[in-house]
Amino acid sequence: MDGLRHGWPIAIDAAPVLQPVETAYGPELLADTMLISASRAATLKLANQREAAVPGEPVLLRGAEPFDRDMALAVADPALDLARPMKGPFKAVGCEWDEVARTALELARIAGILPAFMVAPDKAEEPVRLVNADLAAFVDPARLLIASRARLPVSVAENAEIVAFRSPADTREHVALVIGNRTGEKIPLVRLHSECLTGDVFGSLKCDCGPQLDGALAAMAREAQESDGWGVVLYMRQEGRGIGLVNKLRAYRLQDQGFDTVDANTRLGLPDEARDFPAAARMLDLLGIGAIRLLTNNPAKVEALAAHGVAVAERVPHALPDNPHNAHYLATKRDRAGHLLP
Repeated sequence: MDGLRHGWPIAIDAAPVLQPVETAYGPELLADTMLISASRAATLKLANQREAAVPGEPVLLRGAEPFDRDMALAVADPALDLARPMKGPFKAVGCEWDEVARTALELARIAGILPAFMVAPDKAEEPVRLVNADLAAFVDPARLLIASRARLPVSVAENAEIVAFRSPADTREHVALVIGNRTGEKIPLVRLHSECLTGDVFGSLKCDCGPQLDGALAAMAREAQESDGWGVVLYMRQEGRGIGLVNKLRAYRLQDQGFDTVDANTRLGLPDEARDFPAAARMLDLLGIGAIRLLTNNPAKVEALAAHGVAVAERVPHALPDNPHNAHYLATKRDRAGHLLP
């Protein structure tokens, strides 16, 4: 993942060399084709080229002229659509290595960069050699282990414990905060919370992440004080529901242009939901937790955890008041993502 962020090209199996567009430093690179996602191809009005642009599948893009880095970036980054509206003409062409293409786009998402590659550019550096199975090994939740744990007094619970989890293939370190005294007969209240720098740290009003985290900690502290219960916050390092901080900020720019949170991700060529639920299930397993009461408004989160072996005994509602800045965002979560919100 660090290699993609540093601009290193990759070669997966026998497919052509792929140069990540966003980090392709140096204007001298030229490529006849680009690899982009199906949703980005739809934004570029290529979805009608059905023989090549199959819905949901990666797309190889050929232009009238070879792609240099500036043109490739204009194609890849929807934040530049207003500044560079005249692009093309482009044609979607057939790809004989679709599985590798899907792997490359998924690696780009995990790395937090734009899901777009220049294909076999001239003057590319020596690529990092990969095999398609490397992706499965990278995301394998069984590789996640407890790295360390310590007492961590926090404002709502002075006897809290923090547990850190690490995978050898991933630089992101997830943590769990355990509040209250664990007892065998009490099913813990659990909040699966995805990292949100803007909301959790800076108090952004564009989302409800900060208040949700604070509310979850307060609810667990009440459980511990009033009913001898306990709770766990799984703090997952998956900013922007799995698209990364920089791409989340790109989505914010698109929201400022009038797109909702779902359409903003689509225009970026990224999924609206890309969180790592198997990793969350693995964390619970490592903590010895089989059944939980899940603090969420999202039924899909309940289903995702249940699909990975977590017994969700109860869904506990977690609705919080909106504000003028996030009312549309919350309405989108309700109307398009199925969250149970008023």
